[in-house]
Amino acid sequence: MSLGDDHGYGESSRGADDGTYGGYAGTGQTRTRLPDRATDPYGGAPRRPRSSSRSLVTIVGVIVLLIAAIAFANRGDDDTTNGTSAGDKAETAPTAASGERPVKSKTAGIPTGYAQSEQGAQSAATNYTSALGSDGMFNSAKRHQIVATIAAPDALQRLQTGFDDDYSAAFLKTLGLNDDGSAPSGSTFVNRTLPVGAKATSYNSDAATVEVWCNSLFGLTGENTTNPVTNGWFTVTLKLKWADGDWKVMETSQKTGPTPVNADDPVSGADEIGKAVEEFGGFTYAR
Repeated sequence: MSLGDDHGYGESSRGADDGTYGGYAGTGQTRTRLPDRATDPYGGAPRRPRSSSRSLVTIVGVIVLLIAAIAFANRGDDDTTNGTSAGDKAETAPTAASGERPVKSKTAGIPTGYAQSEQGAQSAATNYTSALGSDGMFNSAKRHQIVATIAAPDALQRLQTGFDDDYSAAFLKTLGLNDDGSAPSGSTFVNRTLPVGAKATSYNSDAATVEVWCNSLFGLTGENTTNPVTNGWFTVTLKLKWADGDWKVMETSQKTGPTPVNADDPVSGADEIGKAVEEFGGFTYAR
């Protein structure tokens, strides 16, 4: 189930006390060069012959400049900035537009080990939102592992109990899922939360509140499903604290939108959607 459904997060908060969430320009002039002669054909004073030594100096100068240019260009291969080689910069550029090194560790499949910074908090909130909006939340053992990984120690029990209540056996049955959260034979369960962006509404080195704008996919593929895969838009708010050397979740909440106008794209069949979900993997998000 996506975080945008009426169950799980819904419109209420998980853990909140109040229960709510330019070159040269053309001149038109042409310069005509006269033939190079020792004497002016119009009777003027003899022209000075060209100096061979001057030409030699010019050629040598050009060669020196070329050598310097080549050396400067090759210097980029070994250049380092802040102790990072060019090879490292190429590796981090696609996922760290800010220049900060993205996380490289995972716990229970969830990216962890964020920087104690505002950008680190945004990355943490985004990845945690993706985990909380995954199909793993519908399986008791996987859900406990997800929550234990992202929750602050003093919020773990409260969050765990709340999510267990949300994903009850009765709720799974209404979705057409098995007791363990798996899809019935012949169908594929789809639940993905796709963060679009994040912003910190408050931040200090010990605590942060981050909003994550998301799109989602949720439903069951299959010929006889009564819950076809649909998409939704919502914003998740996470209150984080710095604990045990990482950002951890204290509270979560959600509200609907912002929602764009739906495009007139043709709807894909259930088999195509199911295949896409199995073949296309998710991402690690970094701010």
